[in-house]
Amino acid sequence: MAPTPAQTLDPQGTPQSHSPWRMSVAPMMDWTDRHCRFLHRLLTQHTLLYTEMVTTGALLHGDVGRHLRFSNEEHPLALQLGGSEPADLAHAARLGAQWGFDEINLNCGCPSERVQRGAFGACLMNEPQLVADGVKAMVDVVDVPVTVKHRIGIDKSEDYGFVRDFIGTVADAGCSVFIVHARNAWLKGLSPKENREIPPLRYGVVGQLKQEFPHLTIAINGGFTTDDSVLEQLGQVDGVMVGREAYHNPWWLARWDALFYGAPPSALSHDEVEGHMVSYMEREAAAHGTHWSSIARHMLGLRHGQPGSRRWRQVWSDHRLKTLPAREVAAQARQAQALQRDNGADIADGAHSASAAGAAPARPAVTAVG
Repeated sequence: MAPTPAQTLDPQGTPQSHSPWRMSVAPMMDWTDRHCRFLHRLLTQHTLLYTEMVTTGALLHGDVGRHLRFSNEEHPLALQLGGSEPADLAHAARLGAQWGFDEINLNCGCPSERVQRGAFGACLMNEPQLVADGVKAMVDVVDVPVTVKHRIGIDKSEDYGFVRDFIGTVADAGCSVFIVHARNAWLKGLSPKENREIPPLRYGVVGQLKQEFPHLTIAINGGFTTDDSVLEQLGQVDGVMVGREAYHNPWWLARWDALFYGAPPSALSHDEVEGHMVSYMEREAAAHGTHWSSIARHMLGLRHGQPGSRRWRQVWSDHRLKTLPAREVAAQARQAQALQRDNGADIADGAHSASAAGAAPARPAVTAVG
């Protein structure tokens, strides 16, 4: 099924539609797996979610079910593919559509050297006709949207014509949705982490693309951490994709339906979300033998900013407790948080909410793939 516009009511009770790409969580390798997406869907009903990048080779030669399995609750959900050969992309896209994904997205934004060795990711921006051929091959075999995620340029060049012509060529092949990371991708000399930090953000380029291609859906990605920064861009482009902040501070997502769609916010409390996650851990253990720790790692930021959240996170991360059932660990974590809070401990990581000013705490690295 293809993503459909989110239907909400304005303050006067009049139905209004929003682009399916209005808000989305970026594909992030090793992070946005189906367990992470289950958590995110508890917090927001309208936001578009993306898989980790799945290579065409993995679907041609690997365990398709392991790569494509997801729960129905995750919709709307897009599959991001990594690849360059049109025939392989068509095969992978067909599989994605058969498994029920709402969108097929092609990664033309990841700058890592490992990905480049596979001849896909950001290096494909240097071959727009090859990308166009791949897009056409996918469009010809699926009924869901085929989209492209890419950068605004390669290496240190700031030639606007480069990204403009890339979009023009790929759009002619049948792609009408582009998610644009508002940084260049440096193909040599920078790690993926450095590629998210050193090349400067140039939001104006993405706005210029929307003006030049008003008939296309243009969403922007890169550096969004606050409500105001998102709202500012929603006045200029069709959508905003958020990466690391959504992962590290997932409770921000609980406000998105109300803030960005005019829909009712999530009615779940922190404790209720944690309870749903524990039940999910138990179901996954019974169905697939999944250990709860591989799921719990995605919710360590759930209580970000709450008093006592450091102790709560430490309990869930304690390797000595891995032999205990998830429900017992959850009880210990809540008890530890309450004790720290009642003893007047300082707030969690000394962190601020997503809409507040100030520096963020140190966090583990996340690899965004587009």
